[in-house]
Amino acid sequence: MGAVDAERAGYDVGFVARTGAGGGPGDAGGIGAGAAVPRLAERVATVGGSPVRDILAVTSRPEVVNFAGGLPAPELFDTAGIAAAYRDVLAESGGRALQYATTEGEPVLRAALAARYEARGLPSGADDLLVTTGSQQALSLLATALLEPGDVVLVEDPCYLAALQAFRFAGARVVAVPGDAHGVDPVALEEAVARHRPKLFYTVPTFQNPTGRTLPAERRAAVASVAARRGLWIVEDDPYGELRFEGDRVPWIASYPGAEDRTALLGSFSKVMAPGMRLGWLRAPAELRRACVIAKQAADLHTPTVNQLAAARYLADRDLDAHVLRVAGAYRERRDAMLAGLAEALPAGSTWNRPEGGMFLWARLPSSHDTSALLPRVVARDVAYVPGAPFYAGEPDRSTLRLCFVTQTPEEIREGLRRLGAGLRGEG
Repeated sequence: MGAVDAERAGYDVGFVARTGAGGGPGDAGGIGAGAAVPRLAERVATVGGSPVRDILAVTSRPEVVNFAGGLPAPELFDTAGIAAAYRDVLAESGGRALQYATTEGEPVLRAALAARYEARGLPSGADDLLVTTGSQQALSLLATALLEPGDVVLVEDPCYLAALQAFRFAGARVVAVPGDAHGVDPVALEEAVARHRPKLFYTVPTFQNPTGRTLPAERRAAVASVAARRGLWIVEDDPYGELRFEGDRVPWIASYPGAEDRTALLGSFSKVMAPGMRLGWLRAPAELRRACVIAKQAADLHTPTVNQLAAARYLADRDLDAHVLRVAGAYRERRDAMLAGLAEALPAGSTWNRPEGGMFLWARLPSSHDTSALLPRVVARDVAYVPGAPFYAGEPDRSTLRLCFVTQTPEEIREGLRRLGAGLRGEG
């Protein structure tokens, strides 16, 4: 990496790694002699862009070992199976596939999704589901349907970054609930509900982004109980749950007594089929689901029909569960490769977790280290991570960082960790 490139990367990454980095309000300058156009909405300046996505833009060079992104491994996509599904749909029902469709989603896909929930012990019907353009859209629809400016949202600490964006964009006040290595503390959750009177609690209970931790069954039951007794919506985001390497599956919070009538359960094909298809879904009680349908009509009318029908055809013709098992097996090898090299790469006194699945590992350096400040010199060694600070709704732990272990092969991971260690030590 040249000196100029290193300097530019250091500046850009140092800027975007800060919590809430983003541009200011619209430029007041007009064109020619005309009057200035009105300013952009204040919320655009207040919320700002995604530090993770900005880091990805800086580190998109092929020589960079990128532990920063949450990108599935493209070589593991079932490209042939997905291509066949699209070919068959277009050949057999091309007019329907290329036409407008209902906002709720294609009935054949919703029925297939409901059947997958049923097979895993969660009673569901096609009418319980709304298909969304990625599960990120489901978060935005829920924010639109549930939140007024000034409403309080409770989140885990740390929390999925794009959820923080969605809630803040809706004008909500986001409050973090304390937890530990096993996830949110239900006692602290109940205290926060009593103190702040929130609209909802948002959680990624299985292989959480960013920490990779999984909330135990007894805490899930306790969260459901708190929501039922205190009057609280639960937004349960589950994009990673099928990527389990070891241990037993933990039931969804939505399945516990007290949570049935107040949980919005989000799912996605992005991590198990292909993110480019942009297919997610929302399972929610009827009143909330109808409100999200209205919000979606104002957003994009409906998720692309051809993608929905291709996914439904894939589920009918292929064994998605067998494919996921193969992917999870490869991801387990990559997790193990990262775990094997962390002790040498990270400073003495660092700690990290051992996720049972998913895509992410969370590390904490000694308290004297600031991972945002360290990032530019790491990027200069052609490797990247995400500093932990942007994931905190409140006071951040600046010694933390997130590592994605699924995008690179074990050999690339070992080389990336070698570079990471050199960058953290300031070598070269």
